[in-house]
Amino acid sequence: MLSVISYPVFAISIILSLVLSISLFPVGWFEFRPEWLGLMVFYWAFRAPAQFGIVFAWCLGLLLDVLEATHLGVNALGMALIAFLVLTIHQRLRMYPIPQQCLMVFLLIGINQMLVHFIKQILGGEDAGFSYLWPALSSALVWPFVCVLLDNLNRKLG
Repeated sequence: MLSVISYPVFAISIILSLVLSISLFPVGWFEFRPEWLGLMVFYWAFRAPAQFGIVFAWCLGLLLDVLEATHLGVNALGMALIAFLVLTIHQRLRMYPIPQQCLMVFLLIGINQMLVHFIKQILGGEDAGFSYLWPALSSALVWPFVCVLLDNLNRKLG
């Protein structure tokens, strides 16, 4: 859809997603916070596959590991996986209407969340249950707004 990307929109969206990923959230709602960086990796791999790749997503995940003070490479592996999966299906994904894209966001962010949760469990994490999947659901619900906002900004500034 978008052949030319606006690099200022790209940079601001990535920085904003990193800030939102570590920002405070109400205590009872913390587990429902969307996976902001995962959404940006999904969006840019989807809209600009030639400019956004797996290595860049891995570097962003590594930066998120540093910001969240988690084990190095956990989020990096998850973001690289999201980018790989989106790049694999991005041509098919372009034909999907927004509700189906929301489902794909839920599935891919959910896979990311499962992978990160599994690795943290291996490394001694204590969080049990399926509450780690709430960010995938909230990310899917936020996707239409993020997609439309970034598409409009990219068209105006790109």
